[in-house]
Amino acid sequence: MPEFHPVRDDMDTFYIELPKGAPTPLLLRTHTSPMQIRTMQKQKPPVRVIVPGKVYRRDNPDATHSFMFHQVEGLAVDTDISFCDFTGTIEYFVKQFFGASVKTRFRPSYFPFTEPSVEFDVSCIFCGGSGTAAGGGVCSKCKGAGWIELFGAGMVDPAVYGFVNYDAKKVSGFAFGMGIDRLAMLRYGIDDIQIFFQNDVRFLKQFP
Repeated sequence: MPEFHPVRDDMDTFYIELPKGAPTPLLLRTHTSPMQIRTMQKQKPPVRVIVPGKVYRRDNPDATHSFMFHQVEGLAVDTDISFCDFTGTIEYFVKQFFGASVKTRFRPSYFPFTEPSVEFDVSCIFCGGSGTAAGGGVCSKCKGAGWIELFGAGMVDPAVYGFVNYDAKKVSGFAFGMGIDRLAMLRYGIDDIQIFFQNDVRFLKQFP
């Protein structure tokens, strides 16, 4: 595992100290990406996979962040998959999920397993994209930006294919990862993601 990989970043990862004599060290996973590699190791292209799971990160809890959340990652690998296929797939999903009127944008970013990499934002549903709260002041959900980050994504770095015996000259693909809890928060207009984790049955039973 390279030193720059995010799972080795002590700003994102929880390291747990086990009792003396414990058989193996324990690490709470920061993402579900290993399943993508396992799938490609076992399956030749084309590949289409969705990977849900619970993940843990050293995020400071606020209206849109939690140190534990549910993530869904997706991977598509085939011949002739282009960046346009990637952006079109993402845009289609978001418009179907939030409605055709939602505004979206891609921002250049960096992830060690995709190239190019982007972060995908949607307009803040709580302030209408203005960055200003209803009663005045800065919107606490988008922190005044008018946008809320939905997920990170990008085209699979060709170097990844070398680890799974794929021919990088013949295949291409894209990958993405998103938090289910934040999706639900935005879809249903819930103003604080922490509510999902407070075990309030009156709230939770609204989502069978």
